[in-house]
Amino acid sequence: MWCLTFVKSEVKEIRAVGLPILSGKVDIANVRLEFASGCVANFTASRVSTERVRKLRFFQMGQYISIDYGRQDVLVFSVGGAAGNAQPSANPQIAMSKPAVAAEEPLLAEIKAFLQAVRDRSRPVVALEDGRRALELALAILAEIARHASRIGVAKA
Repeated sequence: MWCLTFVKSEVKEIRAVGLPILSGKVDIANVRLEFASGCVANFTASRVSTERVRKLRFFQMGQYISIDYGRQDVLVFSVGGAAGNAQPSANPQIAMSKPAVAAEEPLLAEIKAFLQAVRDRSRPVVALEDGRRALELALAILAEIARHASRIGVAKA
């Protein structure tokens, strides 16, 4: 999970809910991770949503960053002026910039990077240890979804 790379802190708490809507499996899920550092990450995944959303958003003091994988762009909103290619906004206290991005399908880029590491016998972009930690977190999230389903009486799929 990308958040483990960005946050670099241990997960302190996992709150996860997943419900079957159209099938006998989890069709929509929401996860809230709290890290020891105080960082909070929220995730939503849905097979039933009417629109396809692939976004990553960061909120930090004085700044909001939105990465849209569908549009292949990044928007940075900064309070109190910003360097770079700032554009006018409705609120003069907030500067917006749009950093240049090389458009590439994220999943295809991931596969290409993996294959390149195999060919070159080099360290992959995502190290084995990071992949293991991400898998452990994903399994812990699934376990929390199952616990929640059991508490509210939703049959396990």
